[in-house]
Amino acid sequence: MAKFALRLEARPTPSRLMSWLSPVLAVLLTVLCGALLFIALGNDPLAGLAVFFVEPLRDAHGWSELGLKVAPLLLIAVGLAICFRANIYNIGAEGQLTLGAICGGAAALYLDDGVGGAAIIGVSLLAGMAGGMLWAGLVAWLRDRYNASEILVSLMLVYIAQLLLSYLVYGVLRDPEGFNFPQSKLLSDGLLLPMVISDTRLHVGIVFALLASLGGWLYLSRSIAGFRLRVGGMAPAAARYAGFSSRKTLWSSLLICGALSGLAGACEVLGPMGQLTPTVSPGYGFAAIIVAFVGRLHPVGVIFSSFVMALFYIGGELAQSRLGLPSAITGVFQGILLFALLACDVLIQYKLRWRKHG
Repeated sequence: MAKFALRLEARPTPSRLMSWLSPVLAVLLTVLCGALLFIALGNDPLAGLAVFFVEPLRDAHGWSELGLKVAPLLLIAVGLAICFRANIYNIGAEGQLTLGAICGGAAALYLDDGVGGAAIIGVSLLAGMAGGMLWAGLVAWLRDRYNASEILVSLMLVYIAQLLLSYLVYGVLRDPEGFNFPQSKLLSDGLLLPMVISDTRLHVGIVFALLASLGGWLYLSRSIAGFRLRVGGMAPAAARYAGFSSRKTLWSSLLICGALSGLAGACEVLGPMGQLTPTVSPGYGFAAIIVAFVGRLHPVGVIFSSFVMALFYIGGELAQSRLGLPSAITGVFQGILLFALLACDVLIQYKLRWRKHG
């Protein structure tokens, strides 16, 4: 009796169609796994999925909160996409975001005159970008000078940045009138980022993020520097033969990523937080790695993936309050999306075929 088995068969060439369909299939697979997870937890799967993917989209307030999450994710993901396209695996964007928050927040606190204004906001944002570039520059210098692994160095610098933030808010930046709580004083209203939509928390950071996405696309696809970066990432030997500088690619990609990550951190402090606290990010720098790959390392594609990741964050918060689920549910969905993407990406190089046996 003949038997059939499902086998993977190598494609003659990688499928361009599947490279773009893979993220969509990964999201659908994540939704399916999420439904099974809700069933296992004893919840109505339709109600659970509605909390994650429908409730945040019901009104303008929900959309504004989504935009608030999209802004830092998109800023960081654009920078990471540029790094990864150059084969520079910067895993420490979370640390660069933290340094940006420290430098931007400290500048705003120092310059806070009770009135604020566009000039001080601009200086604070530039200080945040400089902080992110400094932290990414350390990674570039150690890789360039000592051939240290940028993966390990950037990751270890995340923990140093977080400890530095804790040291500062427990020390010199702590509000003397804050009843000994580890936080800085609140910034004046004039130092907070302008709102894009009135009566919401959505600030101009979302505009910066969209401009960064456009700028990243122009840089990679319409500039000579971007062409050199892409060639160096896809074919290092060809890039060396053509005389393209690998050092310049290393420094430029890391500094761009550091600047965007630092800007994201500064926007968090000058936006929804309004002060420095021991934690300035729920893990945007790590989540943006998934965002970058789901967006196919394309500065415009990451807009879609950052929106999906923002849904996970908002949905996770709603699931805690409405379904009584733990806060870890957000990380579970992020992990499912990552593994679903890795599984679906297999279909870029291989196709499924039924094979007859016997």
